[in-house]
Amino acid sequence: MKLVFAIVHDEDTPRLMAELNKAGFRVTKLNSSGGFLRSGNTTLMIVVEVEKLQEVLDLIRKYSSSRRSAINSMTPMPMGGESMPYPVDVTVGGATVFVVNVEQFEKM
Repeated sequence: MKLVFAIVHDEDTPRLMAELNKAGFRVTKLNSSGGFLRSGNTTLMIVVEVEKLQEVLDLIRKYSSSRRSAINSMTPMPMGGESMPYPVDVTVGGATVFVVNVEQFEKM
């Protein structure tokens, strides 16, 4: 068995969870937040048989899309002036996935 930790953007979570459930996978949802943009993320935990691992990964890939977003970055002014907001395009979303071996799993 494998345990899949999938960290996905909050916008992608409802659809991804619905699709995983529809395919017969049980999902545990943990709210989390990102460090760089402090944007809302969700960590999903899915225990899966090895034979079904690729199906889970395919669903995560399909329903966790990355997108471009503009953020305001504070740029310091030369000669000690005040900082000015400067728009910067960054990529947000997508998924970060960890797959670990499960030695034992019990549903109580």
